[in-house]
This record gives sequence, structure tokens and C-alpha cells, in this order.
Amino acid sequence: MRRFGIVLILVLSLARESRATIFGSVRGSVKAADGAAVAGARVTLRAQSGSWKRAAIAGADGAFAFSAVPLGEYGVRAEAGALVSQETRVAVTSGGTVAIDLTVAPPSLSERMTVTAEVPAVDPRSSTTQTTVSRLRIAQTPGADSANSVAMITAFVPGSYVVHDQLHVRGGHQVDWLVDGVPVPNTNIASNVGPQFDPKDVDYIEVQRGGYSAEYGDRTYAILNVVPRTGFERDREGDLALGFGTYKSAISQLSLGDHSERFAYYVSLNANRSDLGLETPVPQVLHDNANGFGAFASLVFEPRASDQLRVVASARRDDYQIPNDGDAQAAGIRDLELEHDLFANLSWLHIAGPWATLTVSPFFHDNSARFDGGSDDPIVAADHRTSRYAGAQVTVVTTAPGHDARIGAFGFIQNDDELFSLTANGVSLSQRQSTQGNLQAIFVEDRYDMTPWLTMRGGLRYTRFSGGLRESAASPRTGLSIRLPGSNTVVRASYGHYYQAPPLSTVSGPLLQYALEQGFGFLPLRGERDHQGEIGIATTAAGWTLDASAFRTEARNFFDHDVLGNSNIFFPLTIDRVHIRGVEATLKSPLIAGRADVHAAFSHQTVQGEGGVAGGLTDFSPPKEGRFFLDHDQRNTASAGITLRLPRASWISGAVAYGSGFLQGNGPAHLPSHTTFDVAAGTTAGLWSLKITALNVANKRYLLDESNTFGGTHYANPRAVSAQIGYRFKY
Repeated sequence: MRRFGIVLILVLSLARESRATIFGSVRGSVKAADGAAVAGARVTLRAQSGSWKRAAIAGADGAFAFSAVPLGEYGVRAEAGALVSQETRVAVTSGGTVAIDLTVAPPSLSERMTVTAEVPAVDPRSSTTQTTVSRLRIAQTPGADSANSVAMITAFVPGSYVVHDQLHVRGGHQVDWLVDGVPVPNTNIASNVGPQFDPKDVDYIEVQRGGYSAEYGDRTYAILNVVPRTGFERDREGDLALGFGTYKSAISQLSLGDHSERFAYYVSLNANRSDLGLETPVPQVLHDNANGFGAFASLVFEPRASDQLRVVASARRDDYQIPNDGDAQAAGIRDLELEHDLFANLSWLHIAGPWATLTVSPFFHDNSARFDGGSDDPIVAADHRTSRYAGAQVTVVTTAPGHDARIGAFGFIQNDDELFSLTANGVSLSQRQSTQGNLQAIFVEDRYDMTPWLTMRGGLRYTRFSGGLRESAASPRTGLSIRLPGSNTVVRASYGHYYQAPPLSTVSGPLLQYALEQGFGFLPLRGERDHQGEIGIATTAAGWTLDASAFRTEARNFFDHDVLGNSNIFFPLTIDRVHIRGVEATLKSPLIAGRADVHAAFSHQTVQGEGGVAGGLTDFSPPKEGRFFLDHDQRNTASAGITLRLPRASWISGAVAYGSGFLQGNGPAHLPSHTTFDVAAGTTAGLWSLKITALNVANKRYLLDESNTFGGTHYANPRAVSAQIGYRFKY
């Protein structure tokens, strides 16, 4: 860690501009109706989801710039004496730059101008494939704001789905969660099934899934960048939400928020319970209770215009009964999984000028998972793990004409404590170990506008990992974007190497029923090394946005998992080689007739393994020659949704999800295809609101997966109907 500290000092000494990863920029010019530059115009940038705003004065050439703008949707407007412009709506992405021109005219003429429509939500300088989902879309998508739900991802992101209660994106498990642009590290793949925070606390979530900048970490399959609610959308207001539904489900959340010109806060408390927690191994719901509670806080303080402090903290506790089949229920088996998660992130942002900022972001994360087998189990297993991470992130960017060059550092120390034990027929065997590890990474990158229509990006990320073994990796990244003349179309391409740090250890040995006789032990795993190439195209026309891409991922030491019984509790393992191929597309509409908007996502992909398996309690033997399909291989995945705005502050939305079927047993055959339909409707009357949601309306109980080697057997959740009442109050 002393090496890492030296790196941080060097980075800070070189700092001219730094941008935390939730920030982008808005730049442009102000012109008169005859095209002449308007000097001294006042330009206002205002968030669409709250009262956050900034103002800038256009220079002598009419140019203006806003740096350190959090990702989200904004309105931009210019005023120059009696001249005004229409408001232009823009979408800011992390690390992206929005370029717009504003035309000011007398108010009567400005009202008739139609050239200031919404700027297309396509970053012409980016080679990254990404999807952004807002708080309003989360609230109006069936089930997306429910506790323990990741529908805010699976409903909008192609190639994303939940199987054996684990989120998969682009064929893999390993995803990076960032909150306010700061990583929440967790190297323990698939060891937790509970969420880190409530979806109701999200303002925006940006999902990147390919063509990453060297600035970002090395989780190949998705980067989930969460911008939490801050309180800028509140004025000493509180929200109380109470929900009830089938399977004795109940949710509650109390949130408070307020802001002044320089300070904003948002805090929330939530609790949930249900008789339907985890995916079941049979159509019947047996021994499947779940309950949880949590607290969340976000603070934003600006002591002066040039400085900003952002603090995010969360604490959660989730308890699950492990669902049974009929035989296990009759035998009195009562397994449990208890989890907790705590994180705190701090970001200091210093703005030295319109083109220069500095950020420093320390973080802490405490995560645990405790599996306890019931006393009536034939073999009583216990797996207890606690992991703690502490580290920091710094990013430095130097802006010059046509260039956007950056250098950065990231690192953490990790302490794990793990106990695994087996007991049967009076014989007990247990092992416990405490391990330490650390990771340091530095990166450098430049994004260069070679021409007005061509942007090139090149970078390198170097990572050192130390735990049960020591590894290092140099990961080059490159990308380009081409803006086709006379259109709102961007063609992009990217290629990158990625190194994913491994868990500090995993339990390894024979199948569970033989482990007492033959023994087991803790085994260090090697990090995953991936190569990913991608080409894509994004275009907008009449407000519609289409994004399509094709990608190929080659992985070595691919992280997967081995199930403990049929519990959805997993031990990490690695597969020698994995080959992933995919094509995907998303479609997003404008507001149609002032009433409706639609979205759709489609993915076709294959996920195949090759070679041996290291780690886990498994006797899996790969084919002597050739490849095998992984248990979460599903060729075609599609989702679509529509929201209709009705009179009297009411709305109704529907969502359909299709899957061609996961692997059947050990394959190569696949299970039958499946389609589910969800619906939600809501209304607001004064301070009160009501929402009714029905998931899996047709109550289809199809077999989701049955890979007893890696994932277990699970059925899709049955129909669930719930009602939620909300009340907003002043305090």
C-alpha cells in the first residue's frame, strides 16, 4: 500500500483537471438569429428532476461551458437582455460532452422557433455502449422499484437477466457497482443475493457494458453507475410509502429531503418482508420467507462555488430462508442465509475553472454472508464470510484543444474472514481462515478529436493484485467513434483487455456428500483475463433512438460458481476458457402524442466454456474435446415496455419479457422458451398516490434452469400482485 500512496501523491501533484465518473460537461455557443455570436449572454443549466442549476456567462465569441455536471437530463436556456432562447433538453452521460448551439431572439419569435428540439441522447465522441434509466422510468416500470429487484436493469439492458437469483449481463456475473461514481468493491462473486440499496433511492442508473475507458475498473460484463437522490428534488418534503401484496409481502419506506443553494440532503429508511423470497426448486413455494431493512443517506455540500463535497452511505440487513422441495420440507430441513452490507463513499470536487476540476474519493465497504444449514439436514453445512475493503480513487484529466487526456489511480486493501464446516452422523469437520489482500491500479488515456467527425481513444490500465497469490496485468484499451455527415448517426468500435481481481479464496473439494470423508480446503483463485472487441451504431431520427452492437469476449479463468446443495448460495470457481458472442439492440421512443413512450431491447448471444474447472465442491469434468454451454446460456432475450400518461395525473404501463430458454441439464439441449407479462398503474391526488402492480400476470410457472452442476434447479416466480400507497408531506 506504500507504493499506492506514492502513486496517489504523484497523481495529485500533476492534477490540472479531475472528473469523478458521474460527471460530464455541457458546452456550446449563443448566437443571434442572423448567426452572429452573442457575448455576455447568461446561460442557465437546470436539472429536469430537481432544482439543481448552474449559470454561466458567454464569452466574447458566444461560447459557454459547464464542467462537473452530474449525469442526467437537463434543460439549457440563454438570455441576453430582451433576447431569449427556447429551452433545449440534453442528456449528460458520465465522462461525456454535450455540444449545443442556442439561438436567442425576441420572445415572440423565440416561441415560434422549432430548431431547439431535444438534443439526441447519443454522445458523438464516445465509443462506449451504455443505457441510462431515470427515476421516473424506474417508478413506472412494473416491479422495478420493489425491494430486492433489479428490474431497473433487466427491463432496459439487452442481454441482462436473473437466473438462480444472480444478475447476469452479457454472459457473465462480474459487474462493478459505482455509487456517485465511486466503486463499491466486492471480489466475492455470487456470495450475496441481497441488494446493496433500495431502488427507490436511485435518481439515475447508467449501465455501461462494452468499450470501457481505461478510467473504469476491470469488471468486463457491466459497470452499473448509480446516481442517488440528493434532496435537490425536495423542499423540506418527506415521502411515506406502504405496500402490501400476495405471499404476505409488505414494504415500507420513509424518505426525507431538502436543499438550499449550497446544501442538500436525502435520507431514507426501508423495510420489507415476503413469503416468496428466492427462486424455488419446485413450483410450490415452501420455506421461502425473506425480510430486510436498510438505511440510506446522501449529502451534497458546496461551501463555495469552486468546491463540492458528496457523501453517500448505506447499511442493509437481509435474511432469507432457503426454499425447499417437497422432500426437504417433509424432512424438516430449514436452511438460512443472513447477509449485511455497509458502505460509505466520500468525494471532494474542486472546480479550478470552467475546464479544470479536481476530485478525491475515499471509500469503505463491509460485506458479509452467513449460510447455516438446518439441524435436520443429512449433512449440516455452514459457510460464514465477512469482507472489508478500504481504499481511494483519484482521476486527473488535462484538457487541451481536441484532447481529453487523463491519468488516474485506484486501490484498496481487503480483509476476509471465512469459516466453512460440515457435520453429519456426529462427525464434524471445519476450517477457518483469515486472509488479506490488496489491489493497486493506475491508468492513462487520451481521447483526441482527429477531425470534427472522428474521435480516437487510446489508453492503458496497469493493475497489481496481492492475496493468496500475486498477479499483475497491463490492459490496453482503444476505441473510435465516427459521426456520419448530415445525420445524427455515430458508428463506434472498441477493443480492450481486462483483468478481474479474484476472491481471496474459495472452498474446494469433492461433492458435498463426500467432503467429510475426503476433506476440503481453501484454494486461491487466479484473476480473470478477458479480451473484448465490439462494433456498434447509434442513430436518432424524429426523436427515436436506435443503438445496436456486436461483441466478442474471450475469457481465461472465467469466474463462475458452484451451488451449495440447491441453496442459491455459491462457492466461486474458475473455468479455464469461456467464449461469448453476441449481438444486441435497444430502441427508445420520444413522447408520442404527448401521452406514450416505448422502449425495447433484444440480445442474441452464446456462452460456451472450454477446459477444466478450479475451485468449488464439484466433480465436473469437461468434455475431452470441444466446448460446453454454460448453465446461463440463453440464445435470445428480449424485453419491451410502454407507458401511457392518462388524465388526472394517472398512468399505466406494461412490460413483456421473452427468453428462448436456458441450458437443459448439462446440455447441449435448451429448455423451452418463455414469455411473461407485467403491468402497473398509478395515480396521484394531491398529497396521496396509489400504484397497483401485477407481475407474471398469466402465472406461468416454467422451469428456469436445472444445472445441478453449477446453479441448481429453479422455477420462475409465480404471479404476484401488490398495491402501494404513498403520502408526501412537509416538515
